[in-house]
Amino acid sequence: MNAPPFQSISDLDIARFAALCSRQTDLADYPSADSVAHNAVLYPCDALLAADPSVVKAELNRCLKDGPGLLVVQQAFPDAAALDRHTALFAEIAAEEKVAADHRGDHFAQPGANERVWNSIQKVCAKDPGLCIDYYSNPVLALVSAAWLGPHYQITAQVNTVKPSAAAQSPHRDYHLGFQDDDLVAQFPLHLQGASQFLTLQGAIAHTDMPLETGPTLYLPYSQLYPLGYLAWRHPDFKSYFHQHAVQLPLQKGDAVFLSPALFHAAGANTTADRDRVANLVQISASFGKTMETIDHDAMLRSVYPVLLDRAAARIIDDAKLQRAATAFADNYAFPTNLDRDPPIDGAAPATSRDLLLQALAARWSAEKFNQALAEYAERRRA
Repeated sequence: MNAPPFQSISDLDIARFAALCSRQTDLADYPSADSVAHNAVLYPCDALLAADPSVVKAELNRCLKDGPGLLVVQQAFPDAAALDRHTALFAEIAAEEKVAADHRGDHFAQPGANERVWNSIQKVCAKDPGLCIDYYSNPVLALVSAAWLGPHYQITAQVNTVKPSAAAQSPHRDYHLGFQDDDLVAQFPLHLQGASQFLTLQGAIAHTDMPLETGPTLYLPYSQLYPLGYLAWRHPDFKSYFHQHAVQLPLQKGDAVFLSPALFHAAGANTTADRDRVANLVQISASFGKTMETIDHDAMLRSVYPVLLDRAAARIIDDAKLQRAATAFADNYAFPTNLDRDPPIDGAAPATSRDLLLQALAARWSAEKFNQALAEYAERRRA
């Protein structure tokens, strides 16, 4: 019998989760790989690139989708000098941003604990386009991205520098639904929760050596297979299971890890006194997560706001209709945005234009005040 399309926290089943996560990875299932470590599949870069692309892409896809959910490509970025140049630019950009603006760190740590450079691909591109070309035209990056997302994809990247003595993250899933709270996730049918994990590829490129004491990411292999995982990762029982069974993989500078965004994972604690851990986190998206037509939501909101305001003030529109109108005319999703200027305030996702519209109507803002707030909202989100 098929599972009901809508489920909630009460439907979580830790025993089923544990059964999925107890699977063991068989190297024989991954003939292009060199070894298996802590259930993760390890590929030497040269052997991976020498394999038949059509065969190896199917293998990589199977590893991420039905296998452990993560893989490591050893020395995927073998040019140490180019990595060091990139790392120096990351530090330069972070220092400039500290001086230029209120530095917010990242949404998993307090300012000063970590250094986060949002949109590192565009910022490095502006400073050294040649270096950026060589980095993002990397054949391993292209191969794994195509294996998961097909021939057309969109790359974003964020640098995370984890400082000495920085605490570990809490286990979590990632973008899309991993950034939403449980009540909202429960409103999405399970088939769409499942689809969410197939629209993004997560990756981390090691810019420094990462022995265990520096806190490389902890992973829970096979956890991406649990259908209710987007509802489960905050639950104490699932957190406890993660902490008991998660694995940690040391990396060398130039190694790259790729994982399903639905895999439970968490950056580890950097217990060293004097070593930064630097990774460029690539988040690669399917190209077709877009509407068929270009829509100017802001223009529509400027048009409908005076009418909605009049109807709300006169009490001739009920809340349900108001909510439906807001959904029809506004942008209902928080991303993409500029996380330097538009950071999350509560939770992991910033406000949407729908949130702004409903806030303005509830407070009975004038059309002029709403239009100004909408312009400021658009400016915050501009790259």
